[in-house]
Amino acid sequence: MSNSFNTQLLLRRNMHAMNHATTTATTPSMPATPSPAVHPAPARRLQPGGPASRWWGLPLLWEMRADYLGFVTRLQCDHGDLTRMRVGNEDAWDLLSPDLVREALVTHADHLIRWERGIAVFEQVFGQSVLVTEGDTWQRQRRMLMPAFTPKRVAGYAQLMTDAARSALDAAVPAGQAEALVPMDTLWTDVAMDVILRTLFSESAQADARDAAWATQTLSETAFREMFTPFTLPDWLPLPGKAAKRRALKALKGLVQRHIGARSRDAADSAGAPPRTDLLHMLLALRDESTGEPLSPQEVFDQCMVSFQAGHETSATTLLWWSRLMAEHPEAAQRAQAEVDSVLPPGQTPGPEHLAQLPFLSATLKEALRLYPPIAALMTRRTTAPITLGGVEVPKGAMLRITPWVLHRDERWFAQADRFVPERFLDDAPAIPKGAWIPFGVGPRVCIGQHFAMLEMTLLAAMLLQRYRLRLPEGVAVCVPKLHVTLRPEDPVRVWLARRE
Repeated sequence: MSNSFNTQLLLRRNMHAMNHATTTATTPSMPATPSPAVHPAPARRLQPGGPASRWWGLPLLWEMRADYLGFVTRLQCDHGDLTRMRVGNEDAWDLLSPDLVREALVTHADHLIRWERGIAVFEQVFGQSVLVTEGDTWQRQRRMLMPAFTPKRVAGYAQLMTDAARSALDAAVPAGQAEALVPMDTLWTDVAMDVILRTLFSESAQADARDAAWATQTLSETAFREMFTPFTLPDWLPLPGKAAKRRALKALKGLVQRHIGARSRDAADSAGAPPRTDLLHMLLALRDESTGEPLSPQEVFDQCMVSFQAGHETSATTLLWWSRLMAEHPEAAQRAQAEVDSVLPPGQTPGPEHLAQLPFLSATLKEALRLYPPIAALMTRRTTAPITLGGVEVPKGAMLRITPWVLHRDERWFAQADRFVPERFLDDAPAIPKGAWIPFGVGPRVCIGQHFAMLEMTLLAAMLLQRYRLRLPEGVAVCVPKLHVTLRPEDPVRVWLARRE
């Protein structure tokens, strides 16, 4: 079932009503001068609105599965920023304002865990990795992994990133041609795949890249479908999609295991050789500060799976949307290109030292992340104790849902929210409310790889602009997002790339 959402639909909201409505039901108005003989009624407990949950909420579940982003957009328009509904046995709350999101994910972080159904789905791919674990295990893993993803450490991966991108970008337009109509999803998937293979394993496995990219997207589509079912049927059953899921899991796990096994053999044969600088080396070298213990072999494998999957799919998806937006907005593309030219002489490869000198290019990427966040929805938490959100009591066991797509396209936080306006992310622009822009999440579970992702995307975007000008084909259709676990265009994105003199 298609889960597409036209960005022009449902975005024309009645903002006057929203700006003057409370995020919950309003308290009853009182007479201006109540009679002294009449005692004021006790304050009524605030309650969130929400759609009717007939038939155990199954009609709502079908709506969500068919068009999740459209469903949540309509939900906010009709019921405000804090809503509640019953879906099966779930007490589901949607948090659709920055304040509510931060109150939940920051203030009450200690009383939240990840949504169990989502974790069960992800665990099949990522095992007991930092993306999946909770409690003491998660805290230990997070504490151990943080040194491998600091800005300073991530900067050491920059050359691996640019080495991986150079040949693919040079060859995007065939030799002897001035321009070519390039399938950007294929280009960025290949580049991002090579980047993560080199930064994770110091090797480029071109023979595996296409199979790994297919496996990644297959598992993303499968995971999205499974999140709307109460349990996952055994993968050995002869059901639609099961054979593809089995092949995808086997392909990804086999690729990662081969590289880890090769590293173990190399370690025994290369005593005295210079140490590697890739991410796998960092994972193997990590030690718990309190106990001195390393990650277990299974933990190393699981963290590699997370780094591999998340480290290329989200970057490739963001660069795909960015390419389309830059081709649609030639003035912004020309400004970013002029900035790159002013910082980098012809032929010089960008590095981490140049990022601070490329504020507009960075702004174009942040605006792409705003309009099309890779993780656009299904950020879910379970309350482990009663909490209060916006003055409303939320019981233990409630499921909290956060949808960056809706936050990022709210006119209260982003003027002309459906337009591509990179200037809103420049230093002299009005401040963006905390919690309104959350492509990497917020709170203790904020994405550990956000510095890696921003460095990779900025370097690769600069390298593309050094080489080519972008333009859309004549008469190209509006680009429609399609939500799986990540948000990708429904149809392939093709852009004319013209060589620069």
